[in-house]
Amino acid sequence: MRILLVEDKNRLREAIEKALRGSGYAVDSTDNGNDGLWMACENTYDAILLDIMLPGLDGLSVLEQLRERERDTPVLLLTAKDTIADRVKGLRKGADDYLIKPFALEELLARIEALCRRSYKKSTSTITLNDLVIDSSAKTVKRDGNLIDLTAREYAILEYLAMRQGAVISRSEIEEHIYDELVSPMSNVVDSAICNLRKKIAKGPDDAELIHTRRGQGYILMPKN
Repeated sequence: MRILLVEDKNRLREAIEKALRGSGYAVDSTDNGNDGLWMACENTYDAILLDIMLPGLDGLSVLEQLRERERDTPVLLLTAKDTIADRVKGLRKGADDYLIKPFALEELLARIEALCRRSYKKSTSTITLNDLVIDSSAKTVKRDGNLIDLTAREYAILEYLAMRQGAVISRSEIEEHIYDELVSPMSNVVDSAICNLRKKIAKGPDDAELIHTRRGQGYILMPKN
């Protein structure tokens, strides 16, 4: 999952970035509203964390322009303003959620997870595929009740495929949503990660694959027949 963070306070922005990356998210960030609006319009994000009090273009103006341009990315507003009038104003501008500063990073992560679930029309934090269980809150994966040890990036790829279960996901889309850094067109990092995932979630060498390759198209997570 890729998150855009727009926050002008350096220490807070860095703390949020660290927490997000530690939970397996790819993160783009900026400290001003003008750049935030440009990034939100030029790229695809699973959620946007948007401070209201920003230099240049303020957060509510960024949000308003995003919605006017029909960008429906879920937006979580971050603000020190906690009056009912302030919250109502933000929600009416098109915000999906509101978090008052100061806040616990654990609560922020929980709210982001909830936003992403709603975006992908998932009602719970658990995704089940046959005997494979993915818990997006605990960031764990189990197969037949046994915990599977995945890297943060492997988990992020599996979760993204599971969120789009039954749909073919291209290599470029996985790169865009999962990787912070630019990936060379000649790189095989996604193929390598998928290969490792298949090995780790398989029960044994003869186990049927859950992650299938569609040649020239991408990957699809499908249940076994």
